[in-house]
Amino acid sequence: MRVALHTRVRPDRIAEYESAHHDVPKELTAAIRAAGATSWTIWRSGTDLFHVLECDDYARLLAELDQLPVNVAWQARMAQLLSVVHDYSGKGADAGLPVVWELP
Repeated sequence: MRVALHTRVRPDRIAEYESAHHDVPKELTAAIRAAGATSWTIWRSGTDLFHVLECDDYARLLAELDQLPVNVAWQARMAQLLSVVHDYSGKGADAGLPVVWELP
């Protein structure tokens, strides 16, 4: 399944946010893959961040990562940089952006 998400970086933390993503912990990327993700890309337009990820089951991915120490630490770091965060709770599985149109 493909999931699109929208988060927002704080205007004064853009450089720090981008710098953090140059060095995502290998343990975290391995955990994301183990939870079923096959790809995850983030685009930035001003302070708006648009994520597209492909995974087997988004709710399962969130459940597996929710309390994982490496993800908890990463999310705490991101919470300092973002004004709209990625929700890893059970409710977060409904946070995906609805598809409006796809090229047939």
